[in-house]
Amino acid sequence: MSPLSAETYTAVLGPRSVGLYRGRDPRGPGSAAFEPLGDLAWSPALAALEGLLARREPGRARLRVLLGSHYARFCLVPWSDAIDSPAELQGYARLCFEDLYGAFDQGWSLRLSPEAAGRPRLAAALPEELLDRLRALARSAGLRLASVQPYLMAAFNRYRASLADDFLLLVAEPGRGSLLLARDGRWASVRSLALDDSDAALNDLVAREGALQGLEQDTPPALFLHAPGRAGQITSDVARLDDAEPGDPLQAMAMTVN
Repeated sequence: MSPLSAETYTAVLGPRSVGLYRGRDPRGPGSAAFEPLGDLAWSPALAALEGLLARREPGRARLRVLLGSHYARFCLVPWSDAIDSPAELQGYARLCFEDLYGAFDQGWSLRLSPEAAGRPRLAAALPEELLDRLRALARSAGLRLASVQPYLMAAFNRYRASLADDFLLLVAEPGRGSLLLARDGRWASVRSLALDDSDAALNDLVAREGALQGLEQDTPPALFLHAPGRAGQITSDVARLDDAEPGDPLQAMAMTVN
């Protein structure tokens, strides 16, 4: 079997369950729940994923991992003319994270969006230990780890062609709501916050953010919502970026990138 014909599995790590899906096949291996052990305790999630990997059909395969925003940290990194090298950019980005989250040690891997000169960048921080354990888990399962990506970034990349130059994108994952704001085609802010898995909580967040943008800007940005696996009644002034069908949110997240 050539590398081009190898199977691709997509693993999705949520705050209380993990899903593993083969391409667009909804039959398996499926999902498994776990008991969380704190804000960034990923060991139970990886133990659940290990069990799912043991149930897959044998053979060469790639593994792509989507991390819920529960496992990541996000930050906007302003442009600076003083930055002359990738190493300086990494150090500058760490200072931006420290401003938001306090002490930020070397245990985090930083990834920054590529942007033209003069434009701010989006940055995501992922725990190094989590990445190391994912590599080891894939290796022990006989898989090639193709990518590890925060779901927020994967969702933006999937739908970026549908967005305007001025937009507010709300990505509603299980237990989390993440917001990306762009103005004149430039990143303006990124935030992620706890969000109850109810229509009322989602509508309240949409209304609050829409009102906030209306107060801060003469021309409010277009509002877009991506809420994988969730149906329900969502306010009509928001453009929905998914099929709004009820189902397993983790599976819907995997299908977004498949």
